[in-house]
Formats: sequence, structure tokens, C-alpha cells
Amino acid sequence: MEALEKHREHVIALFRIVVGLLFACHGAATLFDVLGGPHGAAPDVAEWPGWWAAVVQLVGGTLVLCGLVTRTAAVLCSGSMAYAYFVEHQPDGLFPIENGGESAAMFCWSFLLVAVVGPGRWSLASRLRPRRGTGGRPVTGPMSRDTPTSV
Repeated sequence: MEALEKHREHVIALFRIVVGLLFACHGAATLFDVLGGPHGAAPDVAEWPGWWAAVVQLVGGTLVLCGLVTRTAAVLCSGSMAYAYFVEHQPDGLFPIENGGESAAMFCWSFLLVAVVGPGRWSLASRLRPRRGTGGRPVTGPMSRDTPTSV
């Protein structure tokens, strides 16, 4: 178990990166007809909720992927998938396997996890934010390998 705990921050970061990338790909597919195109009919510009959901997917997924305003973006993404599940899928059946809402449910809970645990080790926000020493002054030099960034 100690070996697993040693790599915790790396696994959290990889999880965030993969979930953000997959979510952003959904948005790009819907908005730009790439990566196999949208699932179903492409929404018109500013059409509720499809076009707006795709914008949240692309922008929110990209922010989570990069680790910028990660917790806020993850909460927004999680909420959008909760909306998608309960409004679009749940009326067709109680369980996700019945109503086609597996991806909405998985993204919802995955982003909620990212919002709670933070971005992990490799986030752009941790690289842009200056580190502070004990005296409150910025610390110069490269970050040490064991510096946690999920604060």
C-alpha cells in the first residue's frame, strides 16, 4: 500500500488529464464535427441545451485537462452531466444501463471526484502560481519533486 500512496498525486493528475481530454473531445465533436462528429443531430448555434452543453464540455474539459481553475471547472462539468442525466436520460429508465446515461453518470461522478481531490501534481495552475517560502517571499528555483500541488 505504501507504494500506491507514493504515486497518489501522479495518478490523480493522470485521472484528471484523461477525464478532461475525453470530455473536451465530446465538446469538439459536437461543435466542430470532428472525431466522428456529434452523437445524433448537431445542435444549432446557441441552441439549448445541446450547443451550450458542448461548449461546457469543450471549455470545461480543456480547463480540467490543463489544471487551470480545476475545481471550479470540475464542479461545472459535474453539474452539467447531472443535468444531462436527470433531464435527458433518467426519464427513459431508472438505471444508466437502461436509459443510455452511462457516460453522463461516469463523467458526473468523475468530475465530482476531481473537484474534491484537486488537480494533482501536474497542473498549469501550480506552475503559474509562485511558491512562497517561510517568510512569505516567492521561492526561486525549480520545484522539488515532492511538492504537493493539490492545495
